[in-house]
Amino acid sequence: MKDVMKGRDIIALGFMTLSLFVGAGNIIYPPIVGLQAGANVWITAFGFLITAVGLPILTVIALAKVGGEMTALSAPIGKVASTVLAVVCYLSVGPLFAVPRTATVSYEIGVLPFMGEGSGGHSLIIYSTCYFLFTILISLYPTKLLDVLGNLLSPLKILALALLGVAAFLYPAGPVGDIAASYSSMPMAKGFSDGYLTMDTLGALVFGIVIVNAIRSRDITDTRQIIRYASIAGMMAFVGFVLIYISLFKLGNNSYSLAPNAENGAVILHMYVRHTFGVYGDMFLAGLITLACVVTAIGLTTACATYFSQLCHIPYKLMVVILAVCGFMVSNLGLTKIIELSVFALTAIYPPCIALVVLSFILRFFRNASLVFSSVMLTALVFGIFDALKPLKLTGLFWYDTLPLAASGLAWLLPTLLVFVCAVVFDRLVLKPRMI
Repeated sequence: MKDVMKGRDIIALGFMTLSLFVGAGNIIYPPIVGLQAGANVWITAFGFLITAVGLPILTVIALAKVGGEMTALSAPIGKVASTVLAVVCYLSVGPLFAVPRTATVSYEIGVLPFMGEGSGGHSLIIYSTCYFLFTILISLYPTKLLDVLGNLLSPLKILALALLGVAAFLYPAGPVGDIAASYSSMPMAKGFSDGYLTMDTLGALVFGIVIVNAIRSRDITDTRQIIRYASIAGMMAFVGFVLIYISLFKLGNNSYSLAPNAENGAVILHMYVRHTFGVYGDMFLAGLITLACVVTAIGLTTACATYFSQLCHIPYKLMVVILAVCGFMVSNLGLTKIIELSVFALTAIYPPCIALVVLSFILRFFRNASLVFSSVMLTALVFGIFDALKPLKLTGLFWYDTLPLAASGLAWLLPTLLVFVCAVVFDRLVLKPRMI
């Protein structure tokens, strides 16, 4: 029947939606938060889940309502600003930062530990070449994405995560450690900022078109049905997301005895899987991380190629190759350099993107949506840029540290809310009602 998806396809869509989001960073980050939060782990986790799970799923639904295009979602801020925002987001989570990072993370965790001393050399070049060739191969055929990801790669990825999650609860490594200073006061706010720094909302802005196109590939054309199936997939992903994150928080929270001074979640995962699974632990983790990375890379490449092929009027398949080559070149800078280069851009653009998603659900309430969207998002962007500049310790920005929630990385929140209230009051009390 037209405009009705089979049950099997709905399940595959849910698996695909979940696996598109869960990349290496999502697997590595929660364990270090769980370790450092100590006894405050679950209140921290609550704040984390709001921005790392709730916002991305809301973004998918919001995009489904407007056909999957980010530019349609951001239309109230004007064509030029909307296009600039979309280009920055697509480049950030595409060939400049996120896609190259998936290659380098999977290399450093999945390959490097098995190589002998002095065997580095050109190994990253060889690995990234194979990695991006495989990404190109799958991404060239976007209409087959639901079959490849939803029915094959995604279930394998989810199964591996499920095994790790069950192990975290059945075989905790040890007692809970001390609470780190950054989690001792306002742990929920700290978890909130930790969650949005996973950048899943940015990913959702890009993945929206992939999910919508996957639904359309099953001959679903009615907008209401597209929204319905995107919502179902989003709720399935929400449940999976929460279960995965809770298990990873638990894993890190009980790993203090294994890695008390761990600097990142990768160290904790290595120690835990080796402790729990013995000699097979490293192979298990390598397979999990590699699978998580390549699925995310395929989804991002497909989404970016779809957008830029339309924007630049370049054939989709050629754009896939161009983006993959760019990702290959950036990936060979190494993981540390990629992270250093990405910090400013990602920290600056995340707040206005959060504002965009939230405002999109109350769009009909405004008489002049352009006024409200533009003022609120501009405020979020300005304060996001200030936040990005903090590591430079510029003397002219000393006042920024005195703002509420600055210590938690959320100094942009209250000024943005204040501008939102002022804009809404002006919109409702000063502007004339729209003529119907």
